[in-house]
Amino acid sequence: MRVLAAMSGGVDSAVAAALAVEAGHDVVGVHMALSANRDQLRTGSRGCCSIEDAGDARRAADLIGIPYYVWDLAEQFEETVIADFLSEYEAGRTPNPCVRCNEHIKFQALLDKATALGFDAVATGHYARVVLRDAPDGGLVRELHRSPNMAKDQSYVLAVMGPERLARAIFPLGGFASKDEVRAEAARRGLTVSDKPDSYDICFVADGDTKGFLRERLGSRPGDVVDTDGTVVGEHDGAYAYTVGQRKGLALGRPAPDGRARYVLDIEPVSNRVVVGPAEMLAVREVVSDGAVWYDDGQRGLASDEGIDVEVQVRAHGEPVRARLRASPDDGFSVSLLDPLRGVAPGQSLVAYQGTRVVAQATVASSSR
Repeated sequence: MRVLAAMSGGVDSAVAAALAVEAGHDVVGVHMALSANRDQLRTGSRGCCSIEDAGDARRAADLIGIPYYVWDLAEQFEETVIADFLSEYEAGRTPNPCVRCNEHIKFQALLDKATALGFDAVATGHYARVVLRDAPDGGLVRELHRSPNMAKDQSYVLAVMGPERLARAIFPLGGFASKDEVRAEAARRGLTVSDKPDSYDICFVADGDTKGFLRERLGSRPGDVVDTDGTVVGEHDGAYAYTVGQRKGLALGRPAPDGRARYVLDIEPVSNRVVVGPAEMLAVREVVSDGAVWYDDGQRGLASDEGIDVEVQVRAHGEPVRARLRASPDDGFSVSLLDPLRGVAPGQSLVAYQGTRVVAQATVASSSR
């Protein structure tokens, strides 16, 4: 196959490209430039997509022996991922930019451009597995599964891509059980990125100050912090800077009557209020989501009738919780949690699993305690 290897400049994507070549594919490396100010998008292990990263990717491609290009996707990244990030926070929701980047950039803009150029698939350094099983019609069905490296598993952020795009994706690191194994593989191949620090946090907020980034883009919008009775207990400089479940940085001027810590329970963008309360009020039992992506039509049918048993996850490395999932006629689904889940916020990605297999993904619309 002709394979386009997405090369970030890190060790994971470099090893993934090398393994794609080793598997016999005709591979071309590409680095995605996602910002016009690329020298500002890395601070040590924070951020990514800097000029330094592009150079590291080029050196890896040269060593592997594949052609290498840099594609400018900065405009698409700004108009989709960053714009979604800002509008979601402004609306009192909690987005995951990595999910949106996989949806709009890596498995839409990049994959569509690769297909137009005659490539059969895109290979990335994500930690996830594609499992093939026999279909009733005699064909093969591709399933998205968790990585055996649970500490790095990225099936949660990949679930939004859907089965059609999964059919054109390759994850060569799917069988690796630890990051140390990947680094050892890179060192064995002489790749200089073998000991490069992992990037983390939000790539376009390289200094880690998400609140400052939002304030710079959205401006100061002072308002009240209130308790569940509506009593003002503090002030904020912008409700967009808070997330459901947050405890630190609330700067409350009035302690709770019982002296216990308070958490953000709700964000009200219209009234510009942040509602706080005790930890037990964060626990939810029902979650409604919309914009569902299904990986199994059989399970979708069962979910539309009597419901199916699953485990659900609302954070990239959150603990999965047992639930009963029921599909709704408006292309979403609801889940009844068998164990309470804390800190569920509108805008989060909800992924349903059966064992290690991804069954469906959707975006949280609302929850009830």
